[in-house]
Amino acid sequence: MERGETMIVAGIGCRKDCPAEDILALLREAMADAGIESIDLLASADLKANEAGLAQAAAALGLPLRLFSQPALEAVTASISMRSACVKRLTGLESVAEAAALAGAGFGARLIVPRIANARATCALAHGA
Repeated sequence: MERGETMIVAGIGCRKDCPAEDILALLREAMADAGIESIDLLASADLKANEAGLAQAAAALGLPLRLFSQPALEAVTASISMRSACVKRLTGLESVAEAAALAGAGFGARLIVPRIANARATCALAHGA
């Protein structure tokens, strides 16, 4: 990335054993919603470290996958637009997809696509410098 370019991060949340195809389909939908053709990073919560579908989706796209700790995701909670009581009960976080996108995009990040979902995954896009 050149100096001054915007970094676009896809934050992904998913159910246990979510297939890569579900993640990729949702990501394509989010990118179409934003009118973008590429992203720079996939991000999620470190509690998803053993999700093969998430790693496979990143590999299929040729993108790095960065996993964030609960404290790192909680640090951006004020900037998320959607909170889920179910996600909070299961993970201790109010958001995985939006928080991961914001954490991955760094200081001053903003959501460009708030959380969207299919049956097994969630996705949000954020950009930052």
